[in-house]
Amino acid sequence: MSYLEAIILAIIEGLTEFLPVSSTGHMIIGTALMGLEPSAFVKLFTIFIQLGTILSVLLLYWKRFFKSLDFYYKLIVAGIPASILGFIFNDVIDSLLESPLMVAVMLVVGGVILLFVDKWFNKPEIANSDNISFRQAFIIGCYQCLALVPGTSRSASTIIGGMTQKLTRKAAAEFSFFLAIPMMLGASLVKLYGFFKDGNTISNEEISLLIVGNIVGFIVAVVAIKTFIDILTKYGFKAFGWYRIVLGLIIIVMLLSGHSLQMI
Repeated sequence: MSYLEAIILAIIEGLTEFLPVSSTGHMIIGTALMGLEPSAFVKLFTIFIQLGTILSVLLLYWKRFFKSLDFYYKLIVAGIPASILGFIFNDVIDSLLESPLMVAVMLVVGGVILLFVDKWFNKPEIANSDNISFRQAFIIGCYQCLALVPGTSRSASTIIGGMTQKLTRKAAAEFSFFLAIPMMLGASLVKLYGFFKDGNTISNEEISLLIVGNIVGFIVAVVAIKTFIDILTKYGFKAFGWYRIVLGLIIIVMLLSGHSLQMI
């Protein structure tokens, strides 16, 4: 992996991690387009640079993390379902991560759902995610399990889950951001542990690539979060839905017609 490839992947991660378009799906497509082999380090890189995007949430919402312990308890409760299923089906998920076709199909399916979400859940009652109950937090966490399928989008799943619990679009999005922190941190640490457990080593250059990736991802994610909240509050999900559908269909057509995604 070159520094240019690392920067491109970090930009993709920063732009898409908190948007309802599937960051994992975009990373899979990005690595395929650049012709990167799914080596142990590439897999580690695509997960570990999520730490940079975590820091963007901490920077933008740092005051929320000092309000009460209930805030953390609700995040723990919401994180339980996906943590259990992710552990049980880890090998299956890893195999799906190498399937651009699976990503493309789920992009289309998720895109169609996003076209109607604003109409389905148009009577919100909770404008602040701090006001949700533990039961609501758990239900949102159950929706997060859908994101274990690459291309679904953790952000989309949890935001929609929040809207089913009467949260406004903004409140649901913010809870989704907060919920991402323990999940992404856990995924990064598990991936790092598995990397070394399998006997892999990491060079000084690869460490530099990880540092650069996290820095770029952090900067891009700060901008992406602010922009996303504005768009979501004013216009809803339709634009993201159409984007997913168009991108997914393009990839499906390319794959079914025998074309390779390795363009670069």
